[in-house]
Amino acid sequence: MTPRVSIVVPAYNNAEYIGETIESILGQSFTDFELIIADHSSKDGTMAVIEKYDDPRIRVLTTESGGGAKRNWDRVTAEATGDLVKLVCGDDTIFPSSLATQVAAFDDHPSAVLVASQRTLIDANGKTVIAARGLGGLSGLVAGTVAARTAVRAGANIFGEPGCVLMKRAVLEKIGLWDNSHPYLIDQATFIGVALHGDVVAIPEPLASFRISAGQWSVELATQQARQAADFHRTLGAAAPGLLSRNDIRLGNVKALATSFMRRAVYILLRHRMSKS
Repeated sequence: MTPRVSIVVPAYNNAEYIGETIESILGQSFTDFELIIADHSSKDGTMAVIEKYDDPRIRVLTTESGGGAKRNWDRVTAEATGDLVKLVCGDDTIFPSSLATQVAAFDDHPSAVLVASQRTLIDANGKTVIAARGLGGLSGLVAGTVAARTAVRAGANIFGEPGCVLMKRAVLEKIGLWDNSHPYLIDQATFIGVALHGDVVAIPEPLASFRISAGQWSVELATQQARQAADFHRTLGAAAPGLLSRNDIRLGNVKALATSFMRRAVYILLRHRMSKS
């Protein structure tokens, strides 16, 4: 029988954390799901870790190298068969009640096309950096247009990383799967694309964790991200007349720049903390 939910995991050089990711998925209180994992030609033994797990709900794929995140995200998502789909990156985790809570939200709100929760930010060692973040003040059932406008005005991905989000697979397929027109915003752009086809349910509690890398986040990267955000805001405004005002776009651009440099500061502080541990 077709499962209600497909959880898809695009893995790439995640040997250190992929086991924790898989276990968090297999430990869900809601059990009507399939787990599809696609390894993007990892070089660090990721596949060896994946192959340790023997569960009939797991299907393992391989993806040839190249093509960036979109290639593997699209590959693993295209294999999903469930009515609802959640992508979990290979170094993140979801809480045991994640699927149960989000599936119930879909059952309670038939007009919803996307359900998002807050998330907990953790460091490389699994220590909490921020206990609950996301949603930009949204709560409960809101129109997708409202959620999209809120995201733009916040200049940030209020929906959170993919593990925070459960979507209608049919709608995700309708928009062409993952939107990589602005690579730094591949998840946010996709979530907004889905949200514009219906309503969104915002759950103001953390149901997933996102691991912050202590890697380099340079001024150049921060600037590039802000530029891509500004271009995305303009593109969205042109594609959906009436969705955004000029002030929405201006405010979002300013906040996107500030958010990019705030993220850089967090990465610097995190590297400092890790060097002392």
